[in-house]
Parts: sequence; C-alpha cells; structure tokens
Amino acid sequence: MLNLAPTDDVELLRETTARFLADTCDLSVVRELADNPDGFSADWWRQGAQLGWTSLLVPDEFGGSAASGAGVAELATIAEQLGRLVAPGPFLGCNVVAAAVAAAGSDEQRLAVLDGLGAGEVVATWCPPVFGAGPAISVVSRDGGLVLSGTCPVAEAAAQAQWLLVSCDGAARPSQFLIAAGTPGVEIVPLEGLDLVRRFAEVRFHDVGVGPNQLLGGFNQGADAIESQIQLALVLQCAETAGIAERVLEFTIEWAFHRYTFGRPLASYQALKHRFADMKLWSESMQATTQAAATAVANGASDADHLARVAKSYVGDRALELIQDCVQLHGGMGVTWEHDLHLYLRRATVNRNLYGTPREHRMALAAGLLAETGEAS
Repeated sequence: MLNLAPTDDVELLRETTARFLADTCDLSVVRELADNPDGFSADWWRQGAQLGWTSLLVPDEFGGSAASGAGVAELATIAEQLGRLVAPGPFLGCNVVAAAVAAAGSDEQRLAVLDGLGAGEVVATWCPPVFGAGPAISVVSRDGGLVLSGTCPVAEAAAQAQWLLVSCDGAARPSQFLIAAGTPGVEIVPLEGLDLVRRFAEVRFHDVGVGPNQLLGGFNQGADAIESQIQLALVLQCAETAGIAERVLEFTIEWAFHRYTFGRPLASYQALKHRFADMKLWSESMQATTQAAATAVANGASDADHLARVAKSYVGDRALELIQDCVQLHGGMGVTWEHDLHLYLRRATVNRNLYGTPREHRMALAAGLLAETGEAS
C-alpha cells in the first residue's frame, strides 16, 4: 500500500474510495461494462467526482479542493484503489486536463471546463505527444490564423470527451490548445482495446482552425507544461499499476494457502516461498519508487522528471513479470476467461505501453545522464 502523505485526510480518502468501489464497481460490474460503449456509467462517474476524484489539483478559487497541498499524493492514493479493482472511468485524462487548465488556463477556459470536471458532468482528455518522437500534431500559421494538423494515435476516452487538451509541435517550443471535441475538422476514431473497460481513440486533426482563446498558456511556451503533464500521468499510472500488482499478489498467496497437493498447501513448498518472497520484494519496490516519484512531482523537485521515468521503467516491467508469475502459479485456471487474473493483466499491459514504454523511458534517462556527464566534463 502506498504511504504518501499519511495524514488523516488522505487515509479517509483511501478508505472512502475503497469502500465506494467495493460497493459500486466490483469485478462483476467491470465484466458487465465490457460491452458498454463508454466503458463506464455516467452516474457512477459523477458519484466518484463528488468524492473529489477530479478536483484535487484545482485550487479552491476555481472550485477545486487543492488547499491541503497534497493533491498529487491524494490522487495517487485514489489511482492505487482504482487499480486494485481495475475500475473504469476517465480518471487520468480528466486530472491531467484539470491541472493544466487550473495552472495556465484563461478565466474563460477555467469557467468552461473546471466546474463540469469537478462535478463529473464533463469529460476531458489529453492528446499527448508521442513519447520519444515529439508531438505528432503540428500548428502552423495560415491566412492570418493558426491551423492544427496531424494525428494523435492514442487518446484515452476521446470519444467520450467534450474537451481535448492538444499538445502541438513547435520544434523545441511546443504549444497547447484546449478545444471542444466537436470542433470542425476534428475526427475521433474509436480503437479496439485490450482493457475491458478503458476506451481509446485515434484523434485526427484536419486543418482545424484555432484562435487565441483556445491557446492554453503562451504560444510556443508549452514545453514545461507538457513535461509536468507527463510526470503527473506517469505517477498516476504507476500508482494504479502498483495497486494492481499488490492485489494480484494478495489473492495468489491466499489461493496458494488453500490449494493442497500431497496433503500440503502449495504455499508451504520452499520453492514457492522463495518465489513469493521475490514477488513481494517487487511489489514493495514498485510502491517505493512510485512514492518517490509522487513526492517529487508534488513538490516540484528538480529531479521529478528523473524519478517519474525511473518509476515507469521499473513498475512497467516488474508488474507484468509479477502478474505473469501469478498466472503460472494458478495453473490452467489462471488462463481462463472466468478467472479474474486476465482483467488485471490486461490493465497492466495497457498501462505499460501508454505514455512511453519502460524501454523508451530508460533511453530518456540514459540520454539525460550522458548529457550531464558531458556538461560536467
């Protein structure tokens, strides 16, 4: 369990979220939602928003509840609980957009978006850069105005969103725009997904005209904001994946104590004890590296980018290894549709590949270290 900002408020939020999810969205509900076009119930999402799921990074003056200063820690705590039940909902995208609009939006943009996000009445998502290759969407001047062109290959809940936060290419100086999903020239193409309740889409921009009122922050000044959004996305994703791994290990150990061979529980065999010990170490390490990243991001530390990428590199790989080990320990039943293991494996696999793979983040870390070495010499 993550131990971020262990205050009474954070613990109450953890307990409230866990109880709400257990009462309203257990794994049987997740299975039922597999055929739902949106992947989640709008009424259920509104109830989650009322618990603060989408307003913890929004200051009080804009209708949020970020006065405690522990917003990132609280969100990571919620993400962990969502992972433990592979819950649906556009949690990550809504929070990335809420934080970005609260930090850099105009009064008009804040009024249009933040209240609706906080109430769960509005869904927003981020069309992020393609990690390692720069943004895939360009903004150019044409006929005295600005035009967006290109494709965001994967955006979560884009078909369900009313607002899109679009990161656009500007060479070394990218810009960001907040546009309505129904803007002429915006084409949203739903994609097939591995996760039963997460919905993704490709977002295509066909010469979409944008004005100054849609610019989020300064023109050609979006680099720092995009980096902050990446860090937040990685922290929330790692917290969710750490929750997944912890829960899978819990019920696998429980199963091993109740499964007997030759008159002994599986958990009593020394070889399996060693295997469980390794997996417990991985699980605790996932939580530790996620906690370090979340704390750094929350405090705006100079090494926040480094720690967020370290967390993604470690959690993304180890979680999959842990879950696959648990599949094997369950034997043949572990690969059946009826068992819940595949629900967790699907979510963790998707998370591993969103917002950069572990390998891509390791490459970024190595490039940063080489650059520092070059400067030092």
